[in-house]
Amino acid sequence: MRSLNFLFAAVSALSLAAPAVGADLLQVFRDATANDAVFSSARASLAAGRERLPQGRALMLPTLNFAGTSLESNNHLLQRNPTNNFPQTRNFASNIFTFTLTQPLFRPQNVLQLEQAEFQVAQAESQFGQAFQDLVVRVSQAYFDVLNTQNNLAFIRAQKAAITEQLAQAKRNFEVGTTTITDTNEAQARFDLSVSQEIAAQNDLELRSQSLQEILGKDPGILTPLRSNFTMAPPQPNRMEDWVGAAQKSAYPVRIQEAAAEIAAREVDRSRAGHKPTVDIVATYANSATGGNTTSGVGADIRTGTLGLQIAVPIFAGWSVDSRIRESLANLDRARSDLENSRRQAALTARQSFVGVTNGIAQVRALEQAVTSSETALASNKLGYEVGVRINIDVLNSQQQLFSTKRDLARARYDAIMNGLRLKAAAGTLAEEDVEAVNRLLGND
Repeated sequence: MRSLNFLFAAVSALSLAAPAVGADLLQVFRDATANDAVFSSARASLAAGRERLPQGRALMLPTLNFAGTSLESNNHLLQRNPTNNFPQTRNFASNIFTFTLTQPLFRPQNVLQLEQAEFQVAQAESQFGQAFQDLVVRVSQAYFDVLNTQNNLAFIRAQKAAITEQLAQAKRNFEVGTTTITDTNEAQARFDLSVSQEIAAQNDLELRSQSLQEILGKDPGILTPLRSNFTMAPPQPNRMEDWVGAAQKSAYPVRIQEAAAEIAAREVDRSRAGHKPTVDIVATYANSATGGNTTSGVGADIRTGTLGLQIAVPIFAGWSVDSRIRESLANLDRARSDLENSRRQAALTARQSFVGVTNGIAQVRALEQAVTSSETALASNKLGYEVGVRINIDVLNSQQQLFSTKRDLARARYDAIMNGLRLKAAAGTLAEEDVEAVNRLLGND
């Protein structure tokens, strides 16, 4: 039974793969919010989008402009008469400046553009909210992908160790004549396969680690593993239609398209306002100082102030206004279709994620029971091999089944957690508090 005890030690050491507690999910996530290039771009886009509102308000406020000219004139005069034919040269300076103050009084296009700016800010904020949720999902997925590949590598190494012992035992039994060379060959084939699987798992771990580093911009070091003694609770509320309704109303892609539809609707009104007149209050102040002229050489200072209404009435613009109206109506139809599509996609994502969570929890429970059954089956096959009622291939198959079941269980736990995060993202409620909740599931047992 020495090899059987060795195998149980190897199986127990699968939690071995989990190194000492290091960086946890919450710490990694906070590093990502500071260093992820995609999220930094979204943050800059939000800052730029918020500037649309002061730009829209500026259209309702007065504008003040200054214009000025300063001229130096050099005049050469030659009079042709009998008494005076001497040339004369005169230099004159002329300085003119004008202040113009314009206050929009009736400009419907500006009012509509301000309303558009408000929705553009709301759209930018929704896009940033979506980027935040995407970051939570991306970081969590990359984190658990690393843990999962670490588990796979640990399972393969433990299986390799168990096969090594089984191969040694088969060789000993063949040497004493209690088994045939077939047992040795089968164990050798399984060992060679495990070597190949170990190399592939090492490569996969390296790739997954690099993906996480790309998000963080640095090596996170040792990651805190997922505890094995936790129980996932079903989503609350535990009704699919509640999540679907929330997704159709509050999902960030839906909010983005709602804002786009409102912007498009106001663009139609802005286009139609191209036929309307505009009224402004205009005040000017001008100062003109001239040094003289070519005949008299007498200068003058003139100050002028005006205040009045300026009305502009569009009459004909080559049917361009009508064309813009048709264009904006088509864009409005497109925006409404995009909004409906986003609601349908949000509902589908919510349904898929809800099913993924509920089925994932059930699958975890089933696989936990399957691990217990596989351990019992392996022990029985090992004992049967020792007493001669089982052959080596039975033991090897039981070993492979146990390790495969443990691998599937680890993967199912990660998938269930990720589907829970995706479900909240589908409803537009995923926040840092959810990362903290998942982070409490981490730690060495």
